[in-house]
Amino acid sequence: MRVLVTTAPLIGHVFPLVPLARAVQAAGHDVLVATGGDAGCVRDAGLAVEEVGSDVRLSRLAIRLLLRHPLVARRELAGAAGTSGVSYLFGAVNARIAEGVLAIARRWRPDLVLHEPLSVAGALAAAELGVPSVMQQNMLFDGPTLLRVTAERMGVTVAEPAATISIAPPSVLPDPAGWLMRPVPYGGEGTLPAWLAEPADRPRVAVSHSTIAGPGNNGLIRRVVEAAAEIDAEFVLIRADRRVTGRPLPANVRTVDWVPMPALLECCAAVVHHGGAGTAFAALGAGIPQLVLNGPGDRRSNAQRIAARGAGLACDEREITAAALSRLLTDARLVSNATEVRDEIATQPAPEEVVPRIEALVA
Repeated sequence: MRVLVTTAPLIGHVFPLVPLARAVQAAGHDVLVATGGDAGCVRDAGLAVEEVGSDVRLSRLAIRLLLRHPLVARRELAGAAGTSGVSYLFGAVNARIAEGVLAIARRWRPDLVLHEPLSVAGALAAAELGVPSVMQQNMLFDGPTLLRVTAERMGVTVAEPAATISIAPPSVLPDPAGWLMRPVPYGGEGTLPAWLAEPADRPRVAVSHSTIAGPGNNGLIRRVVEAAAEIDAEFVLIRADRRVTGRPLPANVRTVDWVPMPALLECCAAVVHHGGAGTAFAALGAGIPQLVLNGPGDRRSNAQRIAARGAGLACDEREITAAALSRLLTDARLVSNATEVRDEIATQPAPEEVVPRIEALVA
């Protein structure tokens, strides 16, 4: 069986599909990933990659959205646009990569296409070849709706996937669509620095911002740095901007470059982050409380879902204070609820258990 994996050319979109892609490959099937840009680093995971969309610049497309649809863009930045903003943005992304994905599919002739909700190009390739598609939801959002509205924004119609996989724990995202699968976190093939791999003498808190440059990245980290001196904890800033690290930092604040997030969170008591689904899933899997920024796109929705489950706090940037960070580390209910979600995730089928269901679609 040949399986073509397609995603938007962004790390946060391809990483969640790596565990299932590797499980399919380990079962003896051929896997090819069609993506581009930084997402091409999944070659390091042992997956074959064909570049497509490496010339797509999300920031430029976002600026065009801002200029052409200012009201939608304003709501999107506030995390209140629902599917309208993301469909404009990723409709434009897919319009630029669709022909490249179709060319790969025509040449390689997959038996099945595995794609994420914002990869309309993958769904189009499956339809043209007449092969089944499987959509893996990689976020705490309604994947089937995202796929449909993004396709509509492109002026095309896509059939429903032959199967949909949800990696969200049902207590966080009730009534998930389709098959349930465990969200196995993947954060790249790097290793932790020796000092991070060692136990800390006080609670350690990871602080992470988006892999995509944009509003809120520096503000989140700056607010944590300003409050850190009042907290008896060690704060680890991941890829912090030089505008923050160029100034003297409190003694309990340290910095690192890119590190595999799942491995880091296993060493931490809590995490403060921008609201990206990948970091949210990794924290839920690690069973640690998270303070999530109410950010643009789906980030506000992610923050609110995690807070509603009681596994973390949802905060606006101005609300990231010493009091909020202290509660993150001392509220026993947050720890208990985060632990419950971790245990719930452990009961969900592993990617290896889902592979036979995918094989059956082709058989």
